[in-house]
Parts: sequence; structure tokens; C-alpha cells
Amino acid sequence: MPKSEIHPEWYPEAKVFCDGKLVMTVGSTKPELHVDVWSGNHPFYTGTQKIIDTEGRVERFLRKYGMSDSSSQSSDT
Repeated sequence: MPKSEIHPEWYPEAKVFCDGKLVMTVGSTKPELHVDVWSGNHPFYTGTQKIIDTEGRVERFLRKYGMSDSSSQSSDT
């Protein structure tokens, strides 16, 4: 038997919110959980990839190795 009054309260139907939308219910010691990332919007699970281009580094890499799309390049002449 667990000791009384030393364990946190358990919420078997705690609500998980992502971007203000209810995405699932889980067991937790808090009644509501607010998350930024969950399996429904994580790139690993969704198969999408987001490239964050800081100071044109991704574009420069793609040009250097000839991987950029020719339609997106502008002529510099």
C-alpha cells in the first residue's frame, strides 16, 4: 500500500494541447499539458522536412554542390 499524502494527485485523463488544439489524453500528475511538438507534427513521424535557412547557408550549399533547382536560380549577367 502506498503511503498516503506523499504522492502527487494522478489525473488519468489529462489533456494534451498543441497549438491550442486538444491532441490526446494521457495519464499525468497535471490536468493539462501544453506542448510545442508531438508525434502528429514532428518531422520524423510525418515525413516532412523543414530547412531553416540562416543567412542563405542552405542556398549557398545547394549552389556549391549543384543541387539547386535551375528554375529558382537567377542569372547574374
